[in-house]
Amino acid sequence: MAIELEQLVDAARAEAVRLGHDFVGTEHLLLALAASADAGVEQAFSAAGLALEPVRRGLEQALRPGPHRDESLERPLRSGARKVIDAVKAGGPGDTAAALLAHLSRERRGPVAQVVGQAGGGKKPAGPDSALTIPAPASPRPEKKGRNGGRGERAERPRRPAEAARPEVRPVTPPRQIPPKRRFRIRPIYYLFLAVPISWALVQVHASPLAIFSTACLAVLPLAAVMGEATEHLAHRTGPALGGLLNATFGNAAELIIAIVALQAGLVGLVKASITGSILGNLLLILGLSFIAGGIKRPVFKFNRATAGMSAAMLMLAVIGLVMPALFHSIHPEAAFEGRALQLTEIVAVVLGLTYLASLWFSLRSHKALFVSEEHPVDGPVWGVWPSVGVLALATVGVAVESEILVHATQAVADGLGLTPAFLGLIVIPIIGNAAEHASAVVLAGKGQIDIALQIALGSSTQVALFVAPLLVGVGLLVGQRMDLVFTPFEVLALALSTLVVAIITLDGESHWFEGMQLLAVYGIIAAAALVI
Repeated sequence: MAIELEQLVDAARAEAVRLGHDFVGTEHLLLALAASADAGVEQAFSAAGLALEPVRRGLEQALRPGPHRDESLERPLRSGARKVIDAVKAGGPGDTAAALLAHLSRERRGPVAQVVGQAGGGKKPAGPDSALTIPAPASPRPEKKGRNGGRGERAERPRRPAEAARPEVRPVTPPRQIPPKRRFRIRPIYYLFLAVPISWALVQVHASPLAIFSTACLAVLPLAAVMGEATEHLAHRTGPALGGLLNATFGNAAELIIAIVALQAGLVGLVKASITGSILGNLLLILGLSFIAGGIKRPVFKFNRATAGMSAAMLMLAVIGLVMPALFHSIHPEAAFEGRALQLTEIVAVVLGLTYLASLWFSLRSHKALFVSEEHPVDGPVWGVWPSVGVLALATVGVAVESEILVHATQAVADGLGLTPAFLGLIVIPIIGNAAEHASAVVLAGKGQIDIALQIALGSSTQVALFVAPLLVGVGLLVGQRMDLVFTPFEVLALALSTLVVAIITLDGESHWFEGMQLLAVYGIIAAAALVI
């Protein structure tokens, strides 16, 4: 009986658990297939030109044991493994082992390509689109005549009656499936690029501050989206370690640029409110929408509890660092006149920055297996390094220009609409700066990739507290705007309570859509309070 695809996937997850890996890749699929006791597997390996035992031994040597020792079988499939499984399913019923080997033979890098190349002597088995032939009987060997015209020693053996009656089997070539043409599609958010020249034109004609502010906000959205896309393409070219660092650095680049421009304009209160507002938006708004999107088609969904727990603990540490200057100021209000609160802020900023560097080393180098999850696939062909860098640089310049326009119109808009600086900093600015990232997390959650959405929400919040806030303190020193981390009591309580709520919700490693509604309710209450303060 042929091996079933579902059984093979379960066996691959078991191999990942045995090796201490927190994911299931194509190497685990091949290892599970090579370790199978099914009789048809060995025949499939032989037909593909591979030796089964060398493949199994080569994979065992190439795959290093990881530190993840969770015995549960909750292991996400990497994008490469999912594509192979989907391709085997699309091929219809047939020999699962042969089809899987045919698709795995297309690997060009990684342990599968290395082991298959060694075991097959560098010979790649045929792909699934190649002709599958049943060999016809060998043609009779010509007679070898002697010197006098008679039969030689190697004369042809006369056919047996059964052989003579056997019908000729012709090669059977299945119809080749032509993949559909890939159409070039423009993301809807990119149509908002029209707002960029419109905002510049409105500034030149001295239009109303509300019109300038609105168009500048719309212009930031596609620029932030293309920054994120360029960073993803660059991360695919540079590898996982440097790619993770790029994603962490440029994840909040648009919001950071807006905050720097506002700091240069002397809007220190707006900048501090945007820091807490970004953390609250990631924790409550993006996570709430992601849980709702992920729970629409399933009653309960699960995610990596260990990764979520470590992210929540890191976020709690960051919140403590942000709350401590405000607590010190409330106990010693006279310290503000003596400059001690600002000194404490600078010390806390240095500690948070060092903690951020240590967290990068922990997640990208020493314990990166704990943070491995499903890859975020890139739509279409991957850009080159220099095109990605060029697009990233141009988008950064564009965000800086639009941020300048937006910030200069902020005060007039706030006065005209009766909005408080707290509402602009806590709600409006963070939503504009993180809109593209928020949309990506919600879409991925709707596709069932909850771990990635959770990593975006918690990771971005931690990055704001550990990287963006200390960096803004340093920028304030350079531009002559001494910024402290003394937040208002309202911001401190909102930050602490939101972090506590998210930690409680993610503690059990599973959730549903109603918990997303609860997070949105908390965010709505905070937004209403910021509107009337």
